[in-house]
Amino acid sequence: MVPSAVLVHVSDVAKGLEWYQKAFPEAVPIYHQDFDFTVLDLNGFSIELVQADEKVGSGKHGTVIYWSVDDLSATLAHFESLGAHLYRGPMQIENGLSMCQLEDPFGNLIGLRGETT
Repeated sequence: MVPSAVLVHVSDVAKGLEWYQKAFPEAVPIYHQDFDFTVLDLNGFSIELVQADEKVGSGKHGTVIYWSVDDLSATLAHFESLGAHLYRGPMQIENGLSMCQLEDPFGNLIGLRGETT
């Protein structure tokens, strides 16, 4: 098995899509007309912004996906410039790497792992 997608629940899909396109500028938006649904394709991995509802709300309630990055400090600064806030870390982990969690403007957590320069 390989991960294929992450669903990010947001209170406003249009604003969520706009923010995540800035956060992941290398992601390519793909519009699925039959479903009126846009995903961000990141090298075959889908970031899917979906409407939070009574079954699945937005926010930090469980699973956090971690993104491998080349330069943790630079990536952290990029996300903070877009309005994300440091939630946890950075802390040192194995193999000389560090990790942290950021809170996006919709209350969700984004994990980052990489070398700190």
